[in-house]
Amino acid sequence: MDKTYRIEDLAHLSGATVRTIRAYQDRGLLPRPERRGRANLYSDAHLVRLRQIADLLDRGYTLASIKELLEAWDAGRGLGGVLGLAAEVEGPWSDEEAVRISRAELIERFGGAPDDAAVADAVELGVLEPVPGDADSFVVPSPQELAVAVELYAAGVPLSAISGHLRELRGQVEHIAARFLEFTTEHVFARYLDGPHRPTEAEAAEAASLVRRLRPLAQHTVDAELARAMRLLAGRHLRQHLGAEAEPDTLKIDRNVAIPAETMRAVEALVGSEQAAEFITLAAEREVRARSLDRLAANHGPSGDLDETP
Repeated sequence: MDKTYRIEDLAHLSGATVRTIRAYQDRGLLPRPERRGRANLYSDAHLVRLRQIADLLDRGYTLASIKELLEAWDAGRGLGGVLGLAAEVEGPWSDEEAVRISRAELIERFGGAPDDAAVADAVELGVLEPVPGDADSFVVPSPQELAVAVELYAAGVPLSAISGHLRELRGQVEHIAARFLEFTTEHVFARYLDGPHRPTEAEAAEAASLVRRLRPLAQHTVDAELARAMRLLAGRHLRQHLGAEAEPDTLKIDRNVAIPAETMRAVEALVGSEQAAEFITLAAEREVRARSLDRLAANHGPSGDLDETP
């Protein structure tokens, strides 16, 4: 026989509040309890449903989306495939395993002198994560990223410059990731996501399998292109500094410029992602020409004699 619970007991077991449980009932997310005499009694099915809702909320779903998913589950269309797809997308995109490091070990790796500002920067950037209840320990999500910072510092790069470089690099990498997602969504995943209904159990499982297959491609592509660019630009850079070739015309060298993500999204929404770079280039050229015209007009304005009346 299934266990029964009062609402207070259900709240305690599920971690939800009594008020939240009642709100879920009002929104149709949770079935009404069984009425026995003057008591409302809940079952294990209510407890399972509350835990499903909590799991979906943790994954970033809205209550409206959760209601649709649970209705699909109740209609027999299955929830496991969709949750499997979500787990595949939201899971680690790297084989790295997080490690724990003490504050003393961190200080030793960076020259032996404490630098609270640098630690705060690293925490803000997510390079270090504080351990609750232990002020002298941190979790390192990416040991490789921390190792790079250690090597750069040992080579003479100030910690503030390393943090600034990481912020700039992160913006550029997020743009690359966004473009890869747009590309794969358009050409691979649109058939699962753009229909009038949520994907079926089989479709969600197929999409999850595709995510597993395509996940390494982004990193492999970036690795290959970065290696190509570094070989080309580092060789050119070295020859310039050694005087092996004439100084190139700087006007003919392409330069990477960090553009805020919000600005880039606004431009892409206005002209499309394929036209965004050309739009930004033309807008900058127009501004430069406008300022040049203003400067010429200011420097070569009409003589004051023209304003004199005869």
